[in-house]
Amino acid sequence: MVGVSDGQTSAQAPAAARTRVGRPLLSLALASMMDDVQAHSGAVYLLSPAEPVLEMAVMAGLPRAFAAPWERVGLSAPIPVAEAVRDRRLVWVGGEEEMAARYPRIAVVLPYPFALAAVPVATGSTAYGAVFVTWPGAHPPELSDREREHLTAACDRLAKRLERAMEESRPLLPEPDLLGVPPMGGAAGTLGTVEAARLVARLPYGLCSLDLHGRIAFANAAAAELIGLPVSRLLGTQLWASVPWLNDPVYEDRYRAALMSQQTTSFVALRPPGDWLSFRMYPSTTGLSVRVTRARAVAEMRRAGPQPGDAPSRLVTISQVLTLAGALTEAVGVQDVVQLVADEIAPAVGSQALVVLGSRAGRLHVLGHRGYPDAQVVERFDGLPLAEPTPGAHALNTGVPAFFDSREQLERLYPSRHATPDGFAAWAYLPLIASGRPVGTCVLAYAEPHPFPADERAVLTSLGGLIAQALERALLYDAKHQLAHGLQAALLPHSLPPLAGIDSASRYLPATHGMEIGGDFYDLVPTRGGAAAVIGDVQGHNVTAAGLMGQIRTAVRAYTTVGQAPEEVMGSTNRLLIDLGADLFASCLYLRLDPARGRAVMARAGHPPPLLRRPDGRVRVLDLAGGPLLGIDGSAVYPTTEVDLAPGSVLALYTDGLIESPGVDIEDALAGLGERLTEAGELPLDELADHLVRHSTAARERLDDVALLLLRARAEV
Repeated sequence: MVGVSDGQTSAQAPAAARTRVGRPLLSLALASMMDDVQAHSGAVYLLSPAEPVLEMAVMAGLPRAFAAPWERVGLSAPIPVAEAVRDRRLVWVGGEEEMAARYPRIAVVLPYPFALAAVPVATGSTAYGAVFVTWPGAHPPELSDREREHLTAACDRLAKRLERAMEESRPLLPEPDLLGVPPMGGAAGTLGTVEAARLVARLPYGLCSLDLHGRIAFANAAAAELIGLPVSRLLGTQLWASVPWLNDPVYEDRYRAALMSQQTTSFVALRPPGDWLSFRMYPSTTGLSVRVTRARAVAEMRRAGPQPGDAPSRLVTISQVLTLAGALTEAVGVQDVVQLVADEIAPAVGSQALVVLGSRAGRLHVLGHRGYPDAQVVERFDGLPLAEPTPGAHALNTGVPAFFDSREQLERLYPSRHATPDGFAAWAYLPLIASGRPVGTCVLAYAEPHPFPADERAVLTSLGGLIAQALERALLYDAKHQLAHGLQAALLPHSLPPLAGIDSASRYLPATHGMEIGGDFYDLVPTRGGAAAVIGDVQGHNVTAAGLMGQIRTAVRAYTTVGQAPEEVMGSTNRLLIDLGADLFASCLYLRLDPARGRAVMARAGHPPPLLRRPDGRVRVLDLAGGPLLGIDGSAVYPTTEVDLAPGSVLALYTDGLIESPGVDIEDALAGLGERLTEAGELPLDELADHLVRHSTAARERLDDVALLLLRARAEV
C-alpha cells in the first residue's frame, strides 16, 4: 500500500510532474480507473524489489479479506495479475465458467459470477506491477473497446508516475484501502430520517444493514427478536461471529457471494431448538440490506446446525487452504512440489526461503530448497542421522510442528545451530504426515524475527498436511518414473554397433502421458557381410508392453544370429508372440543390409513404410509388400522386397508416433516427413535425427512413443 511523498524534489522539476507530500497516488488512480469503467472492486499490486513477488498495495470496493489468499503471489503463479505482468498484456476473464476453466484456483475460493480484467502497470522498460478490477456477473461476457482503452491508458499513466517517483527518489507511503461510504450515524437528522426509522421499526419482519465487512450497522427490533439477541449486542459485529448458530462458513459465503456478484442471495438457518429463519441479502457497492423472516417451508428439514460450543471459523483461512490445495494438485514430481511451495505457499505466508526434507535408511535427505544464497548451508544437512538433535529431524520423528520466533529461541533449544548459521531469523518446521506416517519436514525461513500467533500456526499446520499429501504422491511418482526409465533403458540398445559401410543414428522419445514407458523398439545387429536392422511397436504404454517388446527384440536378435532369412525371422517372431499368449499385437519392419552389393532386403508386418532418400536428394516412400501385425495369425507369411541402397542413400525407419497427430491426415504427415528428409538429408546422421524429431508436430505432442532409426550407406566398404 503506497502513496508518494515528494521528499526533496528537484527545483527544476515541472510543477505538474510533482506529487504533493502524502498524496495517495495508488488509491486515487484505482478509484478513478474503477469510476471510468464502472467496476465495483479492484486492487493495485506492486512488484517486490527483492524477489519475484507481487504484493497487494491497495484494494478498493471490497474488504481485503476477499483476496487474502493472493495478497502476495509469485510472479510465476497462474493467476491473472501475475499473467498480466509476465506477458505485458491485458488479461480478461468474462465470467464464472471462464474463471473455472482458466484459473481453477481462484474459482475454488470465489465461485461467484463476476468478470475480471488484469492490466500490467509497466513502461517500455520496467514493470512495476498490475491492477485488477472486477464487475458483477451482469457485465457482458466481452470487455468493450472503451473499457479496454480506459484501463490500459490509466495503467500507463500510473506506470509513468511511478517511474517519475523513482527517478526523483520520492519514497512510497502506506495508503488505506478504499471501501464504500460509511454507514450513517444516528437518526437525529431530518424529520424524514426519523420517520424512516419509525417505519422500519413498525415492520413485522427483521431488517439489518451490513457494511462491506459484514458488520451490523443497524438492526430493527423485529430482527433482534428473531435472532434472539438485543440490538446492542448485534451492532458492530458480524452475524456469523456474534450469533452462535450462524457460526458456519456457509453463511459467510452467502455474504461474500452477494458482494462479489452484486446479486441478491439468501439462505436459511436453524435457530435452536427448531425455528428456521430465512435471510435474504440485497447488496450494493456500500454494503448490504438483510431481510430476516421465519421460513415456513423448511420445518421438516433436519439440518444439524453448529453448536454453541463450536470454535469460530475463519473463511479466509479456508480460502487460503483451498487455493493452495488447488496448486498442489498440479504437482507431479518432488521438484514440482518444491517449486509450487516456493511459488505459492512461501509468498503467501511471508517466508523468504524453504527446505523440504525427507528420510531414507534412517537419515535426513534434502529433497529440494529455494531462497538460500549459499546452497552448501542447506546441503550439509543431507545425510544426517535422524537421531541427530536437529529441529528438522525432531519434527519428522515426532510429527509435532516447531515454531521459532528468533535465532535466540532456536539456538537455546538446539545449541549446535550456533555453528551452522543460515542467515535467517525465524523458522517454522512443519512435519509432513501423510497416510498416518511421516514423509518429510517442510522448513520455512524468515529474514526477520517473526511471531507465530495461534491462527497462523493453525494455517501453517494445515498447509503442512496438504504439502505432505502432494509429496507422498510425488515420491511415489518419482519412484515409478525411475523404475520405468530404468526398464526402458535396459530393454533398448545402449548404443548402436559400428558397421562396415553403414552409418547409423537412433532416437527414442517416450509418450508424455502415462508412465512414459512403451513398446516401441529398434535394434541393429551385425551379421556376416552386413547387418540386420529392426524397428517395431508393441501395443500399449505400460510395463507389460515394454516387457513384451524386450522379448520380441531378443527373439529377433536370436533368429538373426542363427542365420534365418528376413521372411523366416518375421514368421518365427510372429509364432513366438502368439505362443506367449500376451493378447497384444506388434508392428514390425525387418531388413537385411548388404552394403558391399548396395542392396537391402525388407519384410514388413503392418508397420509404417520406410523412406529412402537417394544420393540425388529425391525421397520416396517404400510401399513394401507385407503381412499382418505380429501376434494375429500363426500361419501368416511375410514376403520380402529388395531395394537398391547406393552409397549416400539414407533409410529412415520410424514408428507411427513420429507422424500420427490428431487432426492431421496421415498422407500429409508422411509427405511432410519426406520434405524434411529431402531438405536436411545431407546433414550428419545425428543432426538429421534431431532435425526430423524437432520439426515433427506429432513428436512435440508425444501422444505416442517415438522411435527413429536412420541408416546411411557409405561409399567406402
